[in-house]
Order: sequence, then C-alpha cells, then structure tokens
Amino acid sequence: MEPLGDMPFHCSASLRTLPGLIIASIAGSPNRLMPARTKEDSENFLVVVPTSGTTTVSAHGRDVSLGPGDATVISTADLDLIVTPSPASFLALAIPAMILGPVIANLGEVLTTLIPSSTDALQLLLGYVAALHDDMTLAAPGTRHQVVTHIHDLVAMALGAGSAVTAMAQGHGLRAARLRAIKSDIMGRLDQHDLSVEVLAARHRVSARYISRLFKSEGRTFTDFVLTQRLKRAHDMLQDGRFADRSVGTIAFDTGFSDLSYFNRTFRRAHGTTPSDVRKAQEQSVDRIERA
Repeated sequence: MEPLGDMPFHCSASLRTLPGLIIASIAGSPNRLMPARTKEDSENFLVVVPTSGTTTVSAHGRDVSLGPGDATVISTADLDLIVTPSPASFLALAIPAMILGPVIANLGEVLTTLIPSSTDALQLLLGYVAALHDDMTLAAPGTRHQVVTHIHDLVAMALGAGSAVTAMAQGHGLRAARLRAIKSDIMGRLDQHDLSVEVLAARHRVSARYISRLFKSEGRTFTDFVLTQRLKRAHDMLQDGRFADRSVGTIAFDTGFSDLSYFNRTFRRAHGTTPSDVRKAQEQSVDRIERA
C-alpha cells in the first residue's frame, strides 16, 4: 500500500475466512493498493464495494470508478491497482474462480464493469453480508456451507449469470437474503403499531403473499415472528435499568402493543411470568447490588 497525499497513513481491516469465501472489511487513508503475487496463489474473483468514499479499480486493461454502494468484480490474477484518493472504506469478497467462473456465461464482458448501487441483488448481498457481522457466529459447518452458498448465488445474480443459474439463485440466496432484509426491517420498526405484512410488502416491492411464504418456509408466520420479537424486546427493557423510569404500560406501548391486557397475557405465555414480576426482580437485583 502506497500512501497518497500528506495525510498520515492508517489502515484497518477485518477478515472472515469461510470455505469458499473470504470477507474483508477495509478502511484507511488515501492510498494505492498494488497486489503482491506468488506462483502458488490461486485465482479468485474479487467483489469490491466501497462503503464510503470513492475507489478506482484497474484490472483487465480497464478502469472502473466506484461510489459508495457500487460494485465491480475482478480476477485477482489480472488486478493491477486499487486507488482510494480520499479516506475510504470498502468491502471485498473473494470467491475461488473454480466456483464462480463456470456459472458466468459472459465472464469477459462482466469483469471490471460497474454494478450500480441500485441493483436489487447487490443490495440484498450487502445486507446479507452485513448481518453476518451482527448476529451469526457460523459455528456449525452446515450453517457455514449454507451461508456461503447463499452469497455465491447473490453474487452470480448481481453479475447477471445465465438464466438457469439465476433461477437456482432465486430459489436459494435470494429468498434467504430477502427474508433477512425483511426481518432486519421489522426489528427496526417494532414500535410501530401499524406494522403489517402489507406495509412491509410495499416497502420491499414484493407481494404480501410472498413475504408470508418466506416465513412459512421457516415453519412460522409473519405475525408469530413480530409478536415474538416484540415480547423479547419488552422483556429486555423490563430487565434493563436504563428503562426503570418507564412503566410496564409505557414499555408495552413502546414495543408495539396497544392493548395492555393482550400484552400481559401473551407475555406470561411466552416467558412464564408477568411483566410486573420481571420488573420487580430487576428492582430487587439493583437493591442488592446497592446494599453490597
């Protein structure tokens, strides 16, 4: 990495290595990144996505300039230069050429071309990868394999793979990414009393029936998922001293419940105790700590 300009050089990176996939998040000062190759290096396809700032990638005799959320795909064997002229961060996904290469019919035309940030498959891919940092330890080999397959599918779709591959990806990675994006949206809107499958369908530009089928594939309903998450959030708030000044009714309202008796009934069924008892246990715990 060769620093650019007078700004002090810095770079930070996090890597996650999985079978058939490497995920790298990199942030740094302005620099030119030049590859150092050895004969033992295997060829990978690299998906490059700036998350802030701008990046120019030179490979395959072409240059492509990327803004935040845009993407391009290159072969590491032909990568010449990655330039970030200002402080920037970007995501990079490395996939072995032997995995992705056979499914991309027009590979020569696709490499080092701009994939706009508005591309649906790209947005789903980024949302799926971001979720891995938040809530997935991927301890089980079967889970790791499934997640990697979903990412491969979404990358192939973003590249406009052949119709057969796209159909397969629609059945695997796209559904998983759609469901994860919808769940994430729900988690950010649990306090909204008008949250419904129709509202989410309009936001995600799919049908309400499609969302219902996504949840059904997990053996649950949309309503069950929303109720479970609201009750869990209410339980967490009742145990959190930061919300000690809020009444049980206020917490119920803040987690999307408009009927207090319904909240109390479903809370007891889910947690085996009442909201008031959870609040009392939290207060007693604080008293013991203070006396100690």
